[in-house]
Amino acid sequence: MTDLQLMLLSALQGITEFLPVSSSGHLILFSHFTSFPDQGLGLDVAVHVGSILAVMIYFSETIWAMIKGLLKTKFLPSFADIGAKTFWLIAAGTLPIVAVGYYVESRGMQELRNPCLIGWTILGYGILLFLADKFSMTIREIKHLTILDALLIGCAQCLALIPGTSRSGITITMARFLSMERREAAKFSMLLSIPAILGAGILVGWELYKQDGLADLAYAIDGVTYSFAASIVAIYIVMWWLKKSTFLPFVIYRIALGGFLLLDSYGYLNKFLD
Repeated sequence: MTDLQLMLLSALQGITEFLPVSSSGHLILFSHFTSFPDQGLGLDVAVHVGSILAVMIYFSETIWAMIKGLLKTKFLPSFADIGAKTFWLIAAGTLPIVAVGYYVESRGMQELRNPCLIGWTILGYGILLFLADKFSMTIREIKHLTILDALLIGCAQCLALIPGTSRSGITITMARFLSMERREAAKFSMLLSIPAILGAGILVGWELYKQDGLADLAYAIDGVTYSFAASIVAIYIVMWWLKKSTFLPFVIYRIALGGFLLLDSYGYLNKFLD
């Protein structure tokens, strides 16, 4: 892998991770539509870790409130403190991805890195996001969520194991179906990503270490750095955008991209261009 490929992939990840457009799908499509070889799942996870570090910096006050809440409640499950409640909501929302992720990882995921499949998921879940955002109420914040709500959002997150679904997109979609405000839905989605992606990053790093893939590990560390820089900028942009706007531009982009990928996958694009 060249330094140019690494920098481009990391920037792409940072820009798309917090937009509901599927960063993993874009990372796979990068190699499909360029001369660069497929970077593989390991680097995909590494650049996701960079994005998670950006989340931890941006929401450092919320994370600190969770820590203080846990200390205050002596690490016992309690909703009396909003910080502690947020922690337990995230913990509950993480349980489904732990179980499903382990099962999927044991069976392998290479067959899912398919542009045609990505086309269908980008298109289909883009339409679902539109329906959730258009017809759901906008009244709830994170403090209003229940454990059942968190589990439902966590179950939705499992669908993101299929490339093109978009982890942020599908969790925001479920949150909007549960009547969450747009910024609050995006915030909870980002917080929920921390344990899931950090866990995946640790596992991938350990596998590279066991395989003596020090060169790959070095590239992975560089990828974390580059994606962190791009991600911190992207988070500020997304949270600013959602102060007054809807998810419609992202829906339009997903429908356009999904349609393009399907036309290309089924050979209609070449026929049209000919």
